[in-house]
Amino acid sequence: MYKHRGNSVKTTGEPKTIRDIVDELYRLYGMKGVQDEHRALETWDIVVGDTIAKMTEIERIVNGILYVKVQNPSWRNELRFRKAHISKRLNEAIGKNMVKDIVFK
Repeated sequence: MYKHRGNSVKTTGEPKTIRDIVDELYRLYGMKGVQDEHRALETWDIVVGDTIAKMTEIERIVNGILYVKVQNPSWRNELRFRKAHISKRLNEAIGKNMVKDIVFK
């Protein structure tokens, strides 16, 4: 058994994925909210698809608001119309209602 700041991590002898290791680190350091935010950012490309992913860049998520930089005004306008659908799909992918709004810049 490994000890870390009073929290114990049990090993099973089986290899762990990087995702499992990172999830465990977030849990150990009490950063579950940060982990959820990271997962939201991580799923962006999957949720919106390749075309939109190429035209956008995630900047940050703060207090449930996802800030996304868009390459041109016409795409920005189109994404504003799709915002409710995108945030719903992001929340489904994350498994919780975390993205309350999306700001396209």
